Amino acid sequence: MKTTIDIPDELFRLAKARASLSGISLRQFVTDTLRAQLEHEGKRAQSTDPPWMKGFGGLADLAAETARIRDLIEEEFESIEAEPEK
Repeated sequence: MKTTIDIPDELFRLAKARASLSGISLRQFVTDTLRAQLEHEGKRAQSTDPPWMKGFGGLADLAAETARIRDLIEEEFESIEAEPEK
């Protein structure tokens, strides 16, 4: 489908340059970008969590590393000899 839209000159030049650097036509660049934006908004609209929940669980992939570090700390504390009482 063909349509006409009014795009600010600076945005047009930026989009055309980005398309050229990507080795695709401006038409394909605009189509891909618009599709990605609509999909992103669709996924965001499907989320029932409040916006502040986005950050929770963001470091879940570090659980194993956290456990490893905790174990190392515990080993070090076990090897420390008790100080003699004065």
